[in-house]
Amino acid sequence: MKVKISNIFMYGFLSVAAFLSLFPLVWTLIASTNANADILAGTLLPGTNLFQNFARLTELTNLGRAFWNSARNAMLATFISMVICSLAGYGFEIFYSKAKDRLMSILLLSMMIPFAAIMIPLFQLAGNLNLLNTTLGFMLPSLSTAFLIMLFRQSTRTFPREMIEAARIDGLNELSIFVRIYVPTMKSTYAAAITITFMAAWNVFLWPRIIMISPDSITMPLLISNLMAGYVADFGVIMLAVTIATLPTILIFFFLQRYFAEGVLGAVK
Repeated sequence: MKVKISNIFMYGFLSVAAFLSLFPLVWTLIASTNANADILAGTLLPGTNLFQNFARLTELTNLGRAFWNSARNAMLATFISMVICSLAGYGFEIFYSKAKDRLMSILLLSMMIPFAAIMIPLFQLAGNLNLLNTTLGFMLPSLSTAFLIMLFRQSTRTFPREMIEAARIDGLNELSIFVRIYVPTMKSTYAAAITITFMAAWNVFLWPRIIMISPDSITMPLLISNLMAGYVADFGVIMLAVTIATLPTILIFFFLQRYFAEGVLGAVK
C-alpha cells in the first residue's frame, strides 16, 4: 500500500512537471494558428489563421534568408567545434603532462569570464580581420570552448588505452587512431557535444546582433527580435516565427537523445 501511494505521488509530480515543461511549446504552436485578437483574448484552442500568419511573416521578413543563415552558421560552427575540441580533449588526456594540466586549469578559469567582458575586444578583432557580416566572424567565439574540451577530456578518461596501444603496434599513426578508433567509439560524447553546440549556435542572439550588420546576414533570433520591435506586435506572426525557429533544435535533440545522457555522463560503449 505504501509503495502504491508513493508511486501515485511520484507519477503525479512527474505529470505536473511534464505539463509545465511542455505547456509553453504547446501554447506557442496554438498561438501560431490564431489571429492577434484571439491570442490577446487568451484562447487556448487552435485557430484557422496559420496560413495568413505565414503569409504575413514572409511579407514582413526574409524568412528563407534568415533560416538559411542560422542553419549554415550553426552547422559549420558545430562541425569545426567538434573537430577542434575533440582533438584537444583527446590530446590533453592521452598525451599527459603537468604543463597540460596547468593549461587546462587556465582554460577552465576562462569559463568564469562573462561574454560581455570580452565582447568589445572580439568585435575589434573581427573588424581588424574583416570578418564583419561573415560566417567565420559569427563562429569566432565558439570555434573552441573550454566546456567542450573538458567534456571530451573527461570522456576520454574512460577510453580503453589498450585499444590505442594495439593500434600503435599494428602501425597506425595517431591521426588514424583518432579517426578510425576514437571517433566511432565516442559517438555518445559527440552526440551530446553536437546537441549542446548546435543549440547554442542556433539560439545565440547577442554576438550576431553586434557583428551581423547587413540585413542579408540576419539570423532567426534577430528576425524574431525585429518582429517584436514594432509599435504594434502581431503575436500570431511572432509565435509562428518562434515555432519555425524551434523546430531544428527539437529535431536535433529528438534524433540524438538516446546518446545524449550517455555522452554527458562520459559513457563509452
